[in-house]
Amino acid sequence: MALDGIVINSLVNEFKSKMLNGKIDKVYQPEREEIVINIRKKGQKLKLFISAASNNPRIHLTELTKSNPLNPPMFCMLLRKHLQGGKIIDIKQPSFERIIKIEVENLDELGEISVKEIVIEIMGRHSNIILVDKKSGKIIDAIKRITPDISSVRQVLPGLKYSYPPSQNKKNPLKIDKNIFFKELDSANDGTVIYKFLYRSFTGISPLVGREICYKAGIDESKQLALLNNEEKEKLYQEFNKVISDVKNNFYNPCVIFDEENQKLIAFSAIDIKQYNNFKKEYIHSISKVLEKFYYTRDKLDRLKQKSIELKKLVNTKLDRSLKKLAKQKEELLNAEKREKYKIYGDLIMANLYHINKGDSNVEVQNFYSEKGEKIKINLDPRLTPAENAQKYYKRYNKLKNAHVEVSKQITNTKDEIDYLENILVSIENCSDPSEIDEIREELIKEGYIKSKLRNRKKKKEAPSNPYHFISSDGYDIYVGKNNKQNDYLTLKFANKEDIWLHTKEIPGSHVIVKSKGEEVPENTLKEAALLAAFYSKGKMSSNVPVDYTERKNVRKPNGAKPGMVIYDNNNTIYITPKKTEVNKIKKVED
Repeated sequence: MALDGIVINSLVNEFKSKMLNGKIDKVYQPEREEIVINIRKKGQKLKLFISAASNNPRIHLTELTKSNPLNPPMFCMLLRKHLQGGKIIDIKQPSFERIIKIEVENLDELGEISVKEIVIEIMGRHSNIILVDKKSGKIIDAIKRITPDISSVRQVLPGLKYSYPPSQNKKNPLKIDKNIFFKELDSANDGTVIYKFLYRSFTGISPLVGREICYKAGIDESKQLALLNNEEKEKLYQEFNKVISDVKNNFYNPCVIFDEENQKLIAFSAIDIKQYNNFKKEYIHSISKVLEKFYYTRDKLDRLKQKSIELKKLVNTKLDRSLKKLAKQKEELLNAEKREKYKIYGDLIMANLYHINKGDSNVEVQNFYSEKGEKIKINLDPRLTPAENAQKYYKRYNKLKNAHVEVSKQITNTKDEIDYLENILVSIENCSDPSEIDEIREELIKEGYIKSKLRNRKKKKEAPSNPYHFISSDGYDIYVGKNNKQNDYLTLKFANKEDIWLHTKEIPGSHVIVKSKGEEVPENTLKEAALLAAFYSKGKMSSNVPVDYTERKNVRKPNGAKPGMVIYDNNNTIYITPKKTEVNKIKKVED
């Protein structure tokens, strides 16, 4: 979701109230296209975050801290030279564009007062952060230098005169009256759909705001201009004017809209958005906090998705190999189960030594092991004596007998490995933070499934991630592990002996703990906990999922068991069909 002129206007309004006359304390450049400016004002410390990255360009006040490189980049050093110690004397938005100018007054090398402008252009892949000398209007430098090879229309290079990005012949909505609005309507292409007309004709209006104006006017956003009647045109202008009037009066209602079910951010705006009726909307008093929440959450979800895809691919490869290995082992076991016939062959040869000669390629003898006593034909090696042929069959029998024992053990181990890897896949699905994916990766490194890329380097200790925390309708705390580290912590360290432990029966899934508070847990709370156990398992898309539950004292971890693997007894079973709508009814405590 791009920042439009309305969001920029709201930011400028906020910046003026908080940053004007503030002193620039320090400048950092944590990433190649990011700047952080520390500001002090009346004992208050502020951090201004600016990004010209093509995927998420933005500017807002922040409370987050990012690590900085040991050696600051040249552009960072230049900003420090011109801005540190300076006072912010003005903040403005030229012509309602997606541009912010921050004017900083400071002493130059000669000790004279000079004014520099930090020009932040928020324009997708063309975004930039430019330092300009206000008196001469010349560019000192930019975080992205635009050479003639990159753009023949507008260059951004030290020493050149700063000019605004090319105009798209849009009208400034702050200077629009009813006559101009209708004139624009009449001159537009009749085939243009309404919401596109709004954001293509007026500066600072985004597609989101264009659709919102249509929604509030009760007009289908995809309707063509030619099909509008006079009454609809009037409604369209009235809603357009309301939005612009709110902007002129600095009346904002910042909000974030997101899809809880699919963990997807939908939109943000500085004005109230009504068009998304089926999604959750959160109002936040500060537009900076809105942007920080939106971009931080989206960045976190993007990183979570990327890390999840990489780890899933790796685990699925290991799982496929284990499944193929299991199929081969089962085939070997099947062959080993045929071992008894070789012992019988040996016994029958030994019992008939008197009429078998060396050089015979086979012999037909009566099978006294069979109830019917029918004859059986046994192949012989003509190079061996009858006794040596018998020994050959005994050896084959003993080899398969030993193989049966060994392969049976291997099958058990392979099945355990498959269960573990399937459990890892469920854990990856349950994770809600990139740090939890990192914990799973560390676990797989320790278990030998992944080779560590770090050699002789001390890994920075990070705080452990938190399990999901819910509160039942009866007021009981319910905890759900997202990965094996959390599962082991919940079951083996966090839970008391009398707490209730739940897990899907013979299905990979999360450990669930209900804190009993020393009381008998109500049936409804047990059902809610079982619902969570089923939902955060491999059986989340199934019906009548069996969930075992027992007191924590009946759960133990065998010696040498893999992370998250336990055994239990004295349990009962609940059958439940997990539904997202039912899970959403259980109160969730945010981290």
